[in-house]
Amino acid sequence: MEGRKLQLAGKSTFLVSLPKRWVTKAGLKAGDTLFVDTEADGSVSIRLNAGNRPVVRRKSFHERGEETREHLLRKFIGAYISGFGLIEIRFSPARGPFVRKVAREFCRLVIGPEVIEESATSILIQDLSDPSELSSEKCLRRMHLTVRAMLEDAITTLKTSNETLVHDVSLRSQDVSRLYWMVAKQYHLAHSTPADGVAAATVHGHRLIAKLLERIGEHAQRIAVTSSTLVAEKALDPKLLEQLGEARASAVALLDKAFQALVTRNIETANEAIDARADHQRLIDALAHRVAARRGESLLALGTIVDSLGRTAVHAAEIAEEAIDLAVLTSPETA
Repeated sequence: MEGRKLQLAGKSTFLVSLPKRWVTKAGLKAGDTLFVDTEADGSVSIRLNAGNRPVVRRKSFHERGEETREHLLRKFIGAYISGFGLIEIRFSPARGPFVRKVAREFCRLVIGPEVIEESATSILIQDLSDPSELSSEKCLRRMHLTVRAMLEDAITTLKTSNETLVHDVSLRSQDVSRLYWMVAKQYHLAHSTPADGVAAATVHGHRLIAKLLERIGEHAQRIAVTSSTLVAEKALDPKLLEQLGEARASAVALLDKAFQALVTRNIETANEAIDARADHQRLIDALAHRVAARRGESLLALGTIVDSLGRTAVHAAEIAEEAIDLAVLTSPETA
């Protein structure tokens, strides 16, 4: 692999030179037009003509009348994540209403797919998303902002007993899953088409981080839903609420620092996030000791909340570890 410097021409145009050997072999000369495409993994492809784009991959299913909603939905999501741009499903006329309902639910759950053709016995879905508009890094940024807000609102439900807020946290969990599936799809696309090894490894790291963010979102949802168990009780001990707020703030701060290390490729910041987990664990241990005095459903509910706050910090520290791996991967070999 050969490195070439990016140059600025004027105020807004960037230039990079092409290898002379490649230009000569392709029979190109000054003034010829080339076509540039942004790939799913964030890399750029240069083509000699616009018609050389890869053929869109197509996956066909045959629904034989035995599928449940969950099983059929998993097939659709599996095809989407695997990078198939066209998904066709065939079915008997009697199963049409069921299959159409699941197909439209699938299109609402994920980013990009739309039903473009349908008949009495088939439906064709096309993924219309543009990887250049929503790269894996952009997905991670949106996931980070969403899950940190979910964590803050989840603990707030303990203080306000706001069922509307509990429902809203659950809805945002679905948004996080949509973004994870998008990153997972870009991972598969990066490994099914020729790509720069570093770019493919980067999107692999992004997929791991997206899964960790999705798990943090699940814990935020778990906290919010579990808080409903405590609504019927009298107001929680103010000291306990204060400690829960401190643990929440600690988890969010750890997550923010880990994500900052990721986007800045800063190993020192990542290490700070990993080291901060020890302080967070002391907060969790203190909470666990206070909660142990509870009984019945209150003990189970508060124990679940404390456990989720602890696991959130574990996943945040794992994001920091992935940030170190990506920083090492993308840094110059001699530094």
